[in-house]
Amino acid sequence: MQPEERYRTYSKHLKEKFGYKVYKLPVNLPGTCPNRDGTVGRGGCIFCDEEGSGFDALPNSLAVKDQLQTNKANFKKKFKAQKFIAYFQAFTNTYLPLEQFKANMQAAAEEPDIIGISISTRPDCISDAYLDYLQTLQQEYNLNINIELGLQTVNYHTLHRINRGHSLAEYVDAVLRTKKRGFEICTHLILNLPGDDREDIVEGAKLMSVLHSDYVKFHSLYVVRDTVLGDMYSKGEFEMISLEEYAQRVVTFLEYLDPTIVVQRLVGKGPAEKVLFSNWDVSWWKLRQAIEELLETKDTYQGRLFNYTNGAALAKV
Repeated sequence: MQPEERYRTYSKHLKEKFGYKVYKLPVNLPGTCPNRDGTVGRGGCIFCDEEGSGFDALPNSLAVKDQLQTNKANFKKKFKAQKFIAYFQAFTNTYLPLEQFKANMQAAAEEPDIIGISISTRPDCISDAYLDYLQTLQQEYNLNINIELGLQTVNYHTLHRINRGHSLAEYVDAVLRTKKRGFEICTHLILNLPGDDREDIVEGAKLMSVLHSDYVKFHSLYVVRDTVLGDMYSKGEFEMISLEEYAQRVVTFLEYLDPTIVVQRLVGKGPAEKVLFSNWDVSWWKLRQAIEELLETKDTYQGRLFNYTNGAALAKV
């Protein structure tokens, strides 16, 4: 990683990997997770509302093919796009019954111009039967398949406080078993959860590097109405860090991150009509700009503090 690049971007990576621009098509399906239905907990994570992460997608009543075809037509018109990754975004997709999961994946695989599938799920919902099926699908259709794991933090005390319903161990286990099958991993992280500090940020970057999560996604904590976190925020039970501190945390994370890991996203956003707090009331692109400007100001870049010798050795374990 050269200093002038600052961090390894997803768009550039996709073009290098496939030889052309590739776009992700979101698929929003109804579902639940073991932290909602009583298997491991009730109510879900304290920051999650009933829509999960599918708030910015098509209605989940539409079939997989209908969503893909609609989004594909829009992306082709807007971006002149030709090749796509089907992104099963909302809820815990590998928690669906196996036959339903297979039908969803098959529908995406059969759709023209789909070259990959990205599947969002929880670390405690990675079953060998689902991985076996995905291996077969990948070989049959020559697809690039990756699993997106919502970890959010490496601090196991914070995982408990936010009612995540799994520990750090489940994440490590999921990564090892998934990568053993040859699938790529993308890890989701929230860098400003109440209780986390910069030591947690550094530890998170080190763990991503050791396990070699192929991709990482960052987003700041947004607060939605009618959630446990929303009630806590309204009552003043925790204080949100500043935008400047958040930008510093992202930069710190990048400095300790293996420079071969691709950064899919620096900034996320919440459902505008429901949020009590999101990105310090600035647009997502201005927040991204603040992070990139801090990288420039500090003259730093992804991997600057990464230990190549130890990182390479540990990654092989």
